[in-house]
Amino acid sequence: MKTLAKTKPEEGLWMRQTPVPEIGPDDVLIKINKTGICGTDIHIWNWDEWARKTVPLNLTTGHEFAGEIVELGKNVTELSLGQRCSGEGHLIGKQSRQSRAGKFHLDPDTRGIGVNEDGAFAQYLRLPAFNVVPLPDDISDDIGAILDPLGNAVHTALSFNLLGEDVLVTGAGPIGIMAAAVARHAGARHVVITDVNVDRLALAAQVADVVPVNVAEEDLNEIIARLGMRQGFDVGLEMSGNQAALDQMIEAMVMGGRIALLGIPPGKSPVDWSRIVFKAITLKGVYGREIFETWYKMITMLQNGLDVSSVITHRFPIDEYRTGFETMKAGSSGKVVLDWT
Repeated sequence: MKTLAKTKPEEGLWMRQTPVPEIGPDDVLIKINKTGICGTDIHIWNWDEWARKTVPLNLTTGHEFAGEIVELGKNVTELSLGQRCSGEGHLIGKQSRQSRAGKFHLDPDTRGIGVNEDGAFAQYLRLPAFNVVPLPDDISDDIGAILDPLGNAVHTALSFNLLGEDVLVTGAGPIGIMAAAVARHAGARHVVITDVNVDRLALAAQVADVVPVNVAEEDLNEIIARLGMRQGFDVGLEMSGNQAALDQMIEAMVMGGRIALLGIPPGKSPVDWSRIVFKAITLKGVYGREIFETWYKMITMLQNGLDVSSVITHRFPIDEYRTGFETMKAGSSGKVVLDWT
């Protein structure tokens, strides 16, 4: 089968032929139809410091996918051949206190497909049946292929009650845009999304009913006044990993405001903890998705009117994967989907 793998300690991924994986009694074999390119995949492509420390050479990468089940392990009874699916890419352990309490997303022994284990940039993927998420007929393979990052957005956005609240999203990458759309769908009053990338801000306005703000040219305080907000934002969703954006968010929050952080700043960052203390701000770090509550919530929202389809801006056949990665790296795209059919 075709796979994309990190076969050299340098920039890029390489197409190669590998055997179709053999599955165990509790696994399924999934024929991959569509995959999404993730920011993590870009780190691996670039072979940056994080990737060099984390990803083994010769690994098949990729973790955002949609496909169909073509083989069932002998112990698998709740799934069927031909069933369309996506799946949770975090392979959890079963012995930790967190797992035994049902808090699977907090298991410290988690390993990721496409990062620690062979992943979904392949014609076939072996996956534990436990991790399979069936796709309803009204969710396309394109959307199925981006449920993993949508899950990040949903997990972050639903960290706090949003009904009637004013929400600030920092970072208009695809996940930030989807988080803004989720916030509006969940009943937020005003949703403001900030960035300095004009293409991404324009995309945010296409995807959702939000207020895009280029902080290189516009004063966020003037936006707050224009929207009639008396004290600031109730909830912040930090998706950029940019320290200046987080500092600006803290200053723009109401007393007692709540911030969920998904963006990862590079290295250590200076933080004025006194501002957080004196404003009584709650900070919550977000990792991955709540397994499987987030999947349930996002699928039901998609079936109930949440539309993030416009966040997919480019589609390429898998043989043009290099163009897909270069498009993603250029910084003006939304989600890029690769077609394996």
